[in-house]
Amino acid sequence: MARYYALSIERNLFGEICLIRAWGRVGTHGKELNHHFPSEAEAAALLRAIARQKNAKGYVAKATVQNR
Repeated sequence: MARYYALSIERNLFGEICLIRAWGRVGTHGKELNHHFPSEAEAAALLRAIARQKNAKGYVAKATVQNR
């Protein structure tokens, strides 16, 4: 069973900084969770912490995309 886990930092329509976590089985819609932060640095800190946890569990980073 192939699974995915995606992390991204984006601004929402109101200009708030959000860390978006998406996960599920490949081929399904999966789930999504949004965390709102006052600064991009705080969002990046949580992104790094989650990425470390996922790497420790065997997840492998596939690609990094910059949308700026």
